[in-house]
Amino acid sequence: MTKDELRQYSPLTLAFIGDAVYEQLVRDELVISANMPVRKLHSLTVQKVCAEYQAAAIRALIEAGALTEEEQDIFRRGRNAGGVTPPKHSSAADYRAATGLETLFGFLHLTGQSGRIEEIYKRINELMG
Repeated sequence: MTKDELRQYSPLTLAFIGDAVYEQLVRDELVISANMPVRKLHSLTVQKVCAEYQAAAIRALIEAGALTEEEQDIFRRGRNAGGVTPPKHSSAADYRAATGLETLFGFLHLTGQSGRIEEIYKRINELMG
């Protein structure tokens, strides 16, 4: 899809696919890192796919200057989307920031920018330890 076509999509639609893209990266990383029981894999995945972790990750990326202006705009569009209701276990600010990160991953995925997705994910791992 083109960037212009995707700008017509709801940011929450982009976040929907971006959530899956991000979670797939986390799962791939964990499975490749070690052969472990599924229960442990699930627990480790949840730690990195939760709103709090994703919010901290996007804040670290922005603070490090790791995103382009366009990527920051896409993030803000997702963060500011209406109709986002956070679950009880996370703050509204964290949930919105996580939605923004997922929107960015969805946008990059649907525009075929897999290399950039990998760069950003690698940078998250560097910044988040």
